[in-house]
Formats: sequence, structure tokens, C-alpha cells
Amino acid sequence: MSNPAMTVRSAATVLLARDGDAGIEVFMLRRNLNSDFVGGAYVFPGGKVDESDRFDAELAAVCGGFSDADASARLGVESGGLAQFVAAIRECFEEAGVFLARNESGVNVALDDEPEFWADTRRDVYEGKIRIAQVCRDRGLELEVDQVEYFSHWITPVGPPRRFDTRFFVARMPDGQTPLHDGGETVASAWVSVESALERQRAGDFEMIFPTIMNLRDVSRFDTVDALMADAAGRTDIPAIMPRIVIRDGVPTPLIEGDEGFEEASDNWLAPDSIRP
Repeated sequence: MSNPAMTVRSAATVLLARDGDAGIEVFMLRRNLNSDFVGGAYVFPGGKVDESDRFDAELAAVCGGFSDADASARLGVESGGLAQFVAAIRECFEEAGVFLARNESGVNVALDDEPEFWADTRRDVYEGKIRIAQVCRDRGLELEVDQVEYFSHWITPVGPPRRFDTRFFVARMPDGQTPLHDGGETVASAWVSVESALERQRAGDFEMIFPTIMNLRDVSRFDTVDALMADAAGRTDIPAIMPRIVIRDGVPTPLIEGDEGFEEASDNWLAPDSIRP
């Protein structure tokens, strides 16, 4: 049985969005089937917050004046908030090959102009050989932390072997870059309209975990990326959501506050692999 007192890992995830013919499209990655965490599921780029993401003078110099105090206030924490934003950008670069950074003229860095250099840099950042702040310093860039909007906050309930305290962010897909899965942790990738992703999940051919589905349902309310980003920028006091479980027809089903049966449901995620919305 899982230990309720186990460490909950801080994590950050980015919904990369662009306008498509059928509404907003998001970039999604399929987790390696052999992964210890949600193998085979489609997810947004993201992962745990590393020590390299923690605020220091080197990071402060490449965040365009967006301070740890600014970030912490946005997340509603006393300190350390900037690490969440930096982790979101770093994970987006490592997992999707998209670098949310701009040059001194305020123009998004065009990775497609130097594909070999940026492929090598992506690998070096993933392997911990170079810090994302150093990449910015060497190339005269700054992280677009002010263009990454805080969107939602989810905490894994007690039960699974891994628990995460995850902040979800939204960001506009920059020009001059071509996203792609890494071929290791993720084995496939696709731009998919929000409605199509939800329809395919209901049909059973596009596996997603509960927080992913719920965030897509939230995004589905917006017709354009402009509207999505404006709404996210205006959100305040974003609550932490920790689903509870109820057994229906023998199947564990996740609920969130406000759902019928939430108060009576278990807060222990006993069988995560069998849970479906």
C-alpha cells in the first residue's frame, strides 16, 4: 500500500496552443509505453521541478525583470514561484523541442534556423550538461516567463507510487519552431484540436489521464488563443484540485469538488491504472 506521507513532487506542465481551422489546437505527446508514470497516455509537455530551476542571480538575469516575488505572488506562494515557470519552459524545451525565449529585439528565437545546434542543446539541457539560464546567456536570450500564463493547479491524491503537485500553464506556440517528441520518454506527438482530443478520448483511442481531460474541457470554452491567454492572465486565487474516488459499477471514478458524491468519495487513489472519467 502506498505511503500517504510520501513526498509530493512539484511539477509544471505547459499547454502549447495555436489557432487552427477547427478552433484551438494543442500540442500533445504520447508517453513511452514502458514509462513508470502514465505509460501510453497523451500528455502536455511537462515534468518535475529540478534544482536547476531554482531562483538565483543567473536566472534573474535572463527572466526579463520577472522576479521570484512576481512569480510567487502569481502562484499564491510565499517564495520559490519562479522555479515553476522556469521548469515549465525547460520541460517544454526538453520534451517538445520548443524554446519559449526571445532575443534582445523581443523576437522569438527561431530554432528552425539552426536545427543541429538546437537539437544538441536540447539534449545537453536534458542530460544536465548545461543549464537553461546559461543557454540564454550564451545566445543573448531571455526566457518568456511573462508570456507563460498560470492556468490550473492539480495535486495527485494519496495512493499512486508517485504523487505530483502540478501547476498547469498555457503558452502560445512561437513562430520559427517545429515541435517534436524526444523519442525516449515520449514516442509520438501531434497537434490536435481540443474537441478532437476529447472526442477521441471518449471513443477510447486517445488515452489521457483525468487532469489532462479536465484542462482540455476548460480550454474548449475558448474559440481563439487570444481569448484563452486573456482569460488565464486574469485568473486569481486558482484553487488546488485534488480529485477523490467513488466506485461506480465496480469501477473507480474520479470526482472533483462540486460533483455529486464528492463528499462521500475516498481521498485515496487506490487503483490509478483503472480510473477513467
